[in-house]
Amino acid sequence: MRSALVTALLACSDSSLKIKARRFLQGLSSDELQFIAEYLGACILESAGPCQGPGGYCPETADQDHKMILLLEYLRRSGQVEHASACQSGA
Repeated sequence: MRSALVTALLACSDSSLKIKARRFLQGLSSDELQFIAEYLGACILESAGPCQGPGGYCPETADQDHKMILLLEYLRRSGQVEHASACQSGA
């Protein structure tokens, strides 16, 4: 499952940034990869408007705060700057 998540997340990356994104993703746990995938899935489902995080996501625990930091770093490293900006302003 872990390799499938990495492959799927790399598919969302800009081609010029895939190497950096792969290095970053390979250092994450399955739980952290799943969090990022859930966020991107929510963005697809909520594509009618700017993505503010899955279901109006607001971190409630230190673990979720940590995952949000990882999410922002992935979005930057994968070239999805527009999502990172929306996420920072909405979180």
